[in-house]
Amino acid sequence: MQVERLFFMLKTESDPTMSARPFHSWLLKTASLSMLMLAGAVAQAAEPSYPQRPVRLVVPFTPGGSTDIVARLVADAMHSSLGQPVVVDNRAGAGGLIGSEFVASAAPDGYTLGLGTISTLVVNPIMLAQASRIDPAKAFVPVVALASIPSVFSVTPSLGAHNYTQLVALARSKPGMLNIGSAGVGSIGHLIAERLNADLKIKLHHIPYKGQGPVVSSALSGETHVLSDQYPSSASHIATGRLIPFAVAAQERLPALPQVPTFKELGHPGLNNLAITWFGIVAPAGTPANVVQTLNAAANAALRDPAVQERLQALSVQALGGSPQRLRDMVDETAQSVRQTAAEQNLLPHSNR
Repeated sequence: MQVERLFFMLKTESDPTMSARPFHSWLLKTASLSMLMLAGAVAQAAEPSYPQRPVRLVVPFTPGGSTDIVARLVADAMHSSLGQPVVVDNRAGAGGLIGSEFVASAAPDGYTLGLGTISTLVVNPIMLAQASRIDPAKAFVPVVALASIPSVFSVTPSLGAHNYTQLVALARSKPGMLNIGSAGVGSIGHLIAERLNADLKIKLHHIPYKGQGPVVSSALSGETHVLSDQYPSSASHIATGRLIPFAVAAQERLPALPQVPTFKELGHPGLNNLAITWFGIVAPAGTPANVVQTLNAAANAALRDPAVQERLQALSVQALGGSPQRLRDMVDETAQSVRQTAAEQNLLPHSNR
């Protein structure tokens, strides 16, 4: 009040015609505006920067697989950018549904992230009725595309077919007599098996197992004759001669298998793209854009780390990175291909038809 009187006195001395009411109103408005600006600045300065505690990255599969290995590599390297550790939390079960539901129901504050794969983000919601209760487009926001892993298609030496041409000829001469396994009905492996039959005009008998581990074991034992698997998982068996590769699903031939053609080279680009495994990081829907951007920058920096790149190359894993939109585009493009293949092979559950 003393300040108001002082200003009024000074003003009226220089201009006796000035009334007190307009000046009083102007002074109150100016003071109120200043207080609001000061409060905003104080609040902004007091707001803590993200992150203030460790970040959890949920991997919806058991430890030790290719996706888990890559997730841990990137999570460790993100620490230097974020200033907080990124802790991998394996929550396996129901083909990745348990871990996905956990992430979808988490607070959208950037402290719980999920590893989303071609299976959990695309194939399962389309192919499995129980997984359709999560709509990835509504439940998650993309953070970054992490990596892609090539697949290798192999046979056992006892089969007598040592390359693509020989396998196709043998399979056509024995329709329904050669077996191929998958991790279950409606899995990505099941879809690949049916696409393989359609594109190569053969008839392999599909046998569903409970997980990919038993699929590999069945091929090594001779119970199945053709194996579709991520290359890192089959690499040691190929190196020892227990499996003979006849094709790979990759953008180009693998340095470790220069003599083995890609399905793209063999005239099957759709099968080639479908069988390439990819995955990225997602966050619960509603996560603030600035938090997503911070995480995206940290993940991209991790993928550029020379130590991470060296390890990924040793696994024949291609680093991706880029903006969140890249992961969204990958999901959309793959979903279109999966729906088309599933519809053509009459594999869609009734709820998704």
